[in-house]
Amino acid sequence: MFWALFVVGHDCGHQSFSTNKQLNDVVGLIVHSSIGVPYHGWRISHRTHHNNHGHVENDESWYPPSETVFDSLSFTGKLGRFVFPISLLAYPFYLLARSPGKEGSHYSPETDLFTPREAPMIRTSNAVQLAFVGVLGACTWALGLPAMIKLYFLPYIVSVMWLDLVTYLHHHGPSNPEEEMPWYRGEEWSYMRGGLSTIDRDYGIFNKIHHDIGTHVVHHLFPQIPHYNLVTATEAVKPVLGQYYRKVEPSPGPLPVHLLEPLLRSMSKDHYVDDSGDIVFYKTSEELQHPLRTLWRKLTGGRRSVA
Repeated sequence: MFWALFVVGHDCGHQSFSTNKQLNDVVGLIVHSSIGVPYHGWRISHRTHHNNHGHVENDESWYPPSETVFDSLSFTGKLGRFVFPISLLAYPFYLLARSPGKEGSHYSPETDLFTPREAPMIRTSNAVQLAFVGVLGACTWALGLPAMIKLYFLPYIVSVMWLDLVTYLHHHGPSNPEEEMPWYRGEEWSYMRGGLSTIDRDYGIFNKIHHDIGTHVVHHLFPQIPHYNLVTATEAVKPVLGQYYRKVEPSPGPLPVHLLEPLLRSMSKDHYVDDSGDIVFYKTSEELQHPLRTLWRKLTGGRRSVA
């Protein structure tokens, strides 16, 4: 349900929740602040993601690091970014410090994501979120820490993991194991190509709970469409897209357990792309194929286990 609130704020950020911009921003500030998201900071970076999706350097969300950037990361940094299930806790760290190869924070008005005119909006988001932290503190004082762990903090962790899972699967791990998702640079990139490199998913009983956000291709092509029209719009564009639309793998039952396979497959092999080339595909890091073994070697200086 935290994720469902996030999607409402997401629509507010796209100005698709209402035709009134002020109402969008007020609702977005409230619902995003209530779940630990800086509304304006995230809204603006998400706009950057939509304007550049599929571009290796210019995208903002779950884009592939170049080989040089990947090699510059510490091993613990690689574990946190690429290894399941640790990577499903990445979102708060992304808000604080963005993704590998980029500097700044969603909380800093000086970050290059934002223009000087947008700086007051970032401060507004920070103030509203800080106020909600005060509300959480008061609730903890009144209800006790065990109750707040159950009512807020554990649901928050679950929502972060679900957010990272859903947003990752929007752009990685096609149902066909033989298919590789392309990433673009230079003149090979286009808005249409970027949008068509997203993937629609079936989340079973969660589809309606999280506002059909699994219908992601049409959302990238037409982000102004509100969530309650995404399914209808998707059916309308399928005949137009033809072979360029990837068919959705249906959930085998109420729970979307079928998504675990493409998630694990992608995270085990989709690690970085070449430093050059206008159409590139993920490559696999040998040290992340067996992360526990690599970690043991680093901790023991390369010595083998006596076992």
